[in-house]
Amino acid sequence: MPVIHPAELSRLLAAHGPPLALLARQWCDAAEDVVQEAFVRLAEQNPPPDNPVAWLYRVVRNGGISMARAVGRRRRHEVEAGQLHAEWFEPTAADALDAELAAAALAELPVEQRETVVLRLWSGRSFEEIATLTDTSTSTAHRRYQAAIAALRQRLGADQTR
Repeated sequence: MPVIHPAELSRLLAAHGPPLALLARQWCDAAEDVVQEAFVRLAEQNPPPDNPVAWLYRVVRNGGISMARAVGRRRRHEVEAGQLHAEWFEPTAADALDAELAAAALAELPVEQRETVVLRLWSGRSFEEIATLTDTSTSTAHRRYQAAIAALRQRLGADQTR
C-alpha cells in the first residue's frame, strides 16, 4: 500500500493542525515543532495508519510529553552543573552582567556548537565522549567546540590572542 498522498496530508494539517498544536502545548512550548514532526512521521508511514487522525493525536501527545521530559532533564542538568562549582567564587554585580551576556551569546550559537560547549565546559566530557553522545567523529566535536569558542570570544569582545 502506498504512503499517504500529499493532498491528504495538507487536508489533515489544515483540519487538525491547530487542535494538535493546542494539545502539544499542554506539555511543551515548542508545540508547532511537535506537530510538524508528527506530520513528517505520518508522511513516512508505509502503509499509512488506518485512522490517521487518531494516530496523529497519539504521536503529538507522546511527542509533547517526550519534549517536556527532555526540557526538564536539561534544566535539572544545568542547575546541577551550576551548583557543582558555585562555591568557587562570590559573584558581584559585574559578574552577573557578564554571565547574562555570556548566556545570551551562548544561546545565539547553533545548537550543535552550544551542545558541544555545554558538554565540554559544564559537563566535563571529553571530545571522545562528546563525539559518542552526538553521533559524530571526535574531530567534528573538536571543530564544533573551537568554532563555538571563537564565536563566543567575538561576541563577547574577548582577546583572541590567548
